[in-house]
Amino acid sequence: MVKKDNPNIPYSLNNFPQTLSHVKFFSNKAQEEKTETIKAFVGWDGIVIFDENIDILQTLKIYAKQYQNYSQSCGRCTPGKYGGKVLYELLEKIQNDPHATHADIDKLREICELMRVTSKCEIGKTTPKPILQILESKPHIFTEAIAKNSKRHHTESLQRSMQEFQKASQALTQILDGFNTYNPDNALPRNVSHQKQNTEYITPTSPQVRYRAARSDISKTIYDDSRSMESQKDSDNTECNHAANNTGYNNMAHAQENSFEPLQRYKSAITTQIGNIAYISKITAPCTDECPSRVDIPAYIEGVKDIRYMDSLSSTRANMPLAQVCGRVCPHPCESACRRAILDEPISIMELKRVGADAEFALKQTDKWEGYAIPNNVYAYSESNHYANIGVSGSNADSSVNPFESFASVGVIGAGPAGLSAAYYMALRGIKVEVYEALPVLGGEVAVGVPNYRMPITAYNHDIDSLKELGVVFHTNFLVDSRNIIELENKHSALVIAVGTRASKKLGCKNENTQLEGYLPAIRFMDSVNLAQKFHIGKLPNLTGKKIVCVGGGFTSMDVVRCCVRLGAQSVIMLYRRDEATIIKNTSSEEYHEACEEGVEFQFLSAVHEIIEENGRISALTVNRYELIKSETSPKGELKLIENGDITMPCDILIPAVSQEMDFPLESSFGVEISKWKTIAVDDASFSTTKKGIFAAGDCVSGPLTIVNAVGQGRRVASVVANYLQTGEVMINADEKMEDILKQIGVFDSNREVHGFLRGNMREVSSKLAPNYRAKNFEEVNFGLSREEALNEASRCMRCYYISMCVVDAPNTCADSAHRDSSASSTNFDCRVAANAVGGR
Repeated sequence: MVKKDNPNIPYSLNNFPQTLSHVKFFSNKAQEEKTETIKAFVGWDGIVIFDENIDILQTLKIYAKQYQNYSQSCGRCTPGKYGGKVLYELLEKIQNDPHATHADIDKLREICELMRVTSKCEIGKTTPKPILQILESKPHIFTEAIAKNSKRHHTESLQRSMQEFQKASQALTQILDGFNTYNPDNALPRNVSHQKQNTEYITPTSPQVRYRAARSDISKTIYDDSRSMESQKDSDNTECNHAANNTGYNNMAHAQENSFEPLQRYKSAITTQIGNIAYISKITAPCTDECPSRVDIPAYIEGVKDIRYMDSLSSTRANMPLAQVCGRVCPHPCESACRRAILDEPISIMELKRVGADAEFALKQTDKWEGYAIPNNVYAYSESNHYANIGVSGSNADSSVNPFESFASVGVIGAGPAGLSAAYYMALRGIKVEVYEALPVLGGEVAVGVPNYRMPITAYNHDIDSLKELGVVFHTNFLVDSRNIIELENKHSALVIAVGTRASKKLGCKNENTQLEGYLPAIRFMDSVNLAQKFHIGKLPNLTGKKIVCVGGGFTSMDVVRCCVRLGAQSVIMLYRRDEATIIKNTSSEEYHEACEEGVEFQFLSAVHEIIEENGRISALTVNRYELIKSETSPKGELKLIENGDITMPCDILIPAVSQEMDFPLESSFGVEISKWKTIAVDDASFSTTKKGIFAAGDCVSGPLTIVNAVGQGRRVASVVANYLQTGEVMINADEKMEDILKQIGVFDSNREVHGFLRGNMREVSSKLAPNYRAKNFEEVNFGLSREEALNEASRCMRCYYISMCVVDAPNTCADSAHRDSSASSTNFDCRVAANAVGGR
């Protein structure tokens, strides 16, 4: 989060991003010339302005408009639902209505304060803040606008009166000319027929009739002129007519701008392009921003609270297809950013995600099953090869022919969380996907690395089956090497490498020999356990009576030691170089304490110095002891070796679980660069490798991290690949650019006060198997929340939605977006593009 170095401004101007993120690899010249420089950022704390030439009043008006488009689908409270419309109309009146007065400014301030105090959730409470900030710091912006409108109105009224007078004078002159040319002496004889008379003699139009006709013409002219003048004024400031023409949108009457299109709360960013200025807004929340996959957490919690479990699951799958998995084994970093913790305890976010997933799983076992809940913000691919726009209303619905029909399939190498996520979101778009997995089973490390007591394979297979329903083709026992990867490249229009990191790293201690009996790397150990226990492939390791020492401090090491307990080991010790607080941070409090309950012994501030062997097998370890020295320069602490503190520890089996690295065979001749950390080098924004058309995601890119991190990368890769197939260019959309900037500046602030909620509503805790029982089997430990507990827990959520908006200098962005983004949808502003509704978000 950007540090607030000045408490008098909402955001720090130092180190604030100056541009939106952009693609570094394979960006064409046109893209490079379109660096989107940030002119202003409008957010929950206020507005920060980098370019003093921007039209601040216009910026605030569009901010209110875009907020209203989101909030109309809420309905939780009147100020939140309709406040944006009232703010917009007041700002519009102050900006353009000649009848606006200083009383309207006072009314604007009053409405802002009313929303801030009475709205039920943060989006309604914080949206008025930027307006209030400008009302306080730059009041002349509003007063000058009123004065300008009044002066313009006076000028236009005078021009209108002059035009009316001129038209009336012309009409009167024509009438008089008619009377002057009439000669009674030349009148026709009485015996001329009436028809002849009407044919040759036309009675002049009465002055009253002619004046009415002239007035009608003048009114039309004045109306058209006023629109022209308004368009010209806006063009001089921020609006530009040619931008609308360039994108195929026509200029619309001013009245149309006052209609609001309800959008679902947390979908893709909305982009309003006016001339060469783009206003990009996005809804987020502190918990959502902290989630590597950007799951709309308040939405799925709201689904639980409303007892609409399929809606809850649909909101989850908008960004997280593996709902069963993430509802059980996610490290839930989102809870560290939960604002409820400021009052009492964070929401049980992970547990609530599981509610919808379990409800669907139970429904599948009945005759009421109608299929998987699908995301409500992704264009779903139907059997008729058309998009069925789910969750987007009215004019945004798109039933055009699937644009990917003419393309070959995309190949995904690896069926772990990253690969499955990429395949899922591409398949939803209608892209044909084939997944190649080296293991005999699907699921990657979640399948062969996470034990059944944490992640039952039946639940995981439920998630994987949803991909099969979408038509994803899987190939198991398919080991990709340097030869056949070229064949895959030739077969597919694009490749996504998502192979993970399946090579255990060594400890780096004395006498470390991987061939010693009793030296068992964590990945190999967990493979043997899970393949046997979950899939009945091979036999379970026999650890009865063995002394086990595992070296690690992450999720893998936790899985190792808890499996060893279940396999009958005599003693199980985990050595960790850091302290208890760090291991809890690396994993979770639940995981650590459950391991302690089951009999695992943790020895902190310890590391293996030397392996002692006898007759080619491990017999003991020499272990160094450390102390942690904290200081101002090193708040996390530095390790200091304790002199003469070494101990000798008996050991039959040593399981290194310190980290993993990629072992995927990629030769340099293939053209994909490998970093010095033995990961695949990618562009951070697009996850494109150094070879065009080849993308990568997951642990093979970031190193061993979390499941939700891999899923988030897979989701973005799917969006980038979709754009790549359509345009041939590597690019990211506005939604992803906003994701990046929000992550960079930070959303959660633990110092921000919470108003309107009572303290002491404590967190629900799910039931678990008794330690003495669960330590002897692989049954699932966590029962999850009951429906009553889930309802109570969901009611604790404060719905901390925020809306932010970037004002950027982006020439021709609107035209390009409309061209390259098949899912773009217009709103009621001239030249508005809803950026990439399929991108998911």
